[in-house]
Amino acid sequence: MPTDDLILQTLHSSTLTEELRDAEIESLGELFEVMDFKAGQALLRPGEERFKNALIVLASGEVEATATIGSEQATLHLLQPGDLAGIITFVGGNVSQISATIVAKTDCKVLLLERCKFESLLNSQPAIIYYVMRGIVRHTHGIVRRMNAQSVEMTNYLYKTGGRF
Repeated sequence: MPTDDLILQTLHSSTLTEELRDAEIESLGELFEVMDFKAGQALLRPGEERFKNALIVLASGEVEATATIGSEQATLHLLQPGDLAGIITFVGGNVSQISATIVAKTDCKVLLLERCKFESLLNSQPAIIYYVMRGIVRHTHGIVRRMNAQSVEMTNYLYKTGGRF
């Protein structure tokens, strides 16, 4: 699939662009670059500055978000095409706030949007900035809701079993 088609197809399937019109998605799509990752390769690690200030959108393949809890690696989420990563530093957070490791489970393609390229739209197309940021908030809210539901489910399980495994 040609790069431009991959970018547009991915953006159309992402919560990032739910409120954008086709022409706005095309304008935004021009700012992305496509990167390939091999299975087992890390996209992001806690404290790493490799993609500092960049938003990652999974275009194809399977990517897993994990976190170290004690001495164990726990799976937080399997990302689907259109899902986002790197949100913390993209919106101005510090790399020290990153706690998840993002690893390619299969060969994959991701879209990368550098914040400085995104911010270049502030004067010419501020509506795109506004609606994309709303999309990021919706995506983040979905993550929080899913994690809260998982926490409640685990608490209920532990309560019902008396904490015995």
